[in-house]
Amino acid sequence: MTAPIETTGSAAEAQPEAVLSGTQGERIEGRSLGRIAWNRFKKDKVAVVGGVVVILLVLLAALARPIEHLFGLDPNQFHQDLIDPNTSLPKGGMGGMSASHPLGVEPKFGRDILTRILEGSWVSLVVAFGSTILSNVIGAVLGVVAGYYGGRVDTVISRLMDTFLAFPLLLFAISISATLQGGAFGLNGLPLHICVLIFVIGFFNWPYLGRIVRGQTLALREREFVDAARGMGARGPYILFRELLPNLVGPIIVYSTLLIPTNIIFEASLSFLGVGIQPPQSSWGGMLSQAVNFFEVDPQYMIVPGLAIFVTVLAFNLLGDGLRDALDPRSR
Repeated sequence: MTAPIETTGSAAEAQPEAVLSGTQGERIEGRSLGRIAWNRFKKDKVAVVGGVVVILLVLLAALARPIEHLFGLDPNQFHQDLIDPNTSLPKGGMGGMSASHPLGVEPKFGRDILTRILEGSWVSLVVAFGSTILSNVIGAVLGVVAGYYGGRVDTVISRLMDTFLAFPLLLFAISISATLQGGAFGLNGLPLHICVLIFVIGFFNWPYLGRIVRGQTLALREREFVDAARGMGARGPYILFRELLPNLVGPIIVYSTLLIPTNIIFEASLSFLGVGIQPPQSSWGGMLSQAVNFFEVDPQYMIVPGLAIFVTVLAFNLLGDGLRDALDPRSR
């Protein structure tokens, strides 16, 4: 048997102090889950572009009324001098585009399209965000309750979800919106229309998130931190809202970014059918409805609001896909 080789005074005997000598003075910082997700999200350039577009759209919608007042814009101002009385089309071709009206004017009335797009942006986003918040609150609460308690509670809530999913939502929304057009609950006009749309869209869309939250809760309720909370004497409500729901924020955020564009399209569909936002208030769906009669002779009036809906929905979808990959890399 040969004796083990001993090395003295060589690199093989490097001491821990020597190994760490190059790191003196540096602090080793841990990274939170949010920071890790943010680093993943930044690497997805497409999602970042979508997020930037979403931020710009939200700012534009929030500042729509101040911008109109600042520049003296009126979305309902007629410019009959720009309309040919014989054809009801904008004069000069190109949809009446000029320095004063960069996107042209609408046929027959001559209202500025850019101003009406700006005015319609905040209506669409208010309805989309409001209905998404309503459906998320109902879906998250009922979903986590069903998943945690199980048994009869889960059965009742699950059957309630199936009932809501069985409703023909579009026909139901049309009937409710048409019934409440005159006035209800002390509201009328634009506030009533917005509140009705938020209620109809949000109240009947909560089962989609509810199913997702219920499935996630079924897995989380068996985790060690839930058992530890029970062992410390925590009651059901504390576990639901302090232990389980904070761990469900990621899926809820991702689903919200994918639900908002769906609600934008739904609101535009109802306005297109004449049971959503009513004229003279501008809305993207209402503009598309009015453009149908002039599409063949003046397609620009339909293309502009159509592009506004397309860009908004695409931006939210790209942002949602990026957030999903960042918060759950296993979903790739």
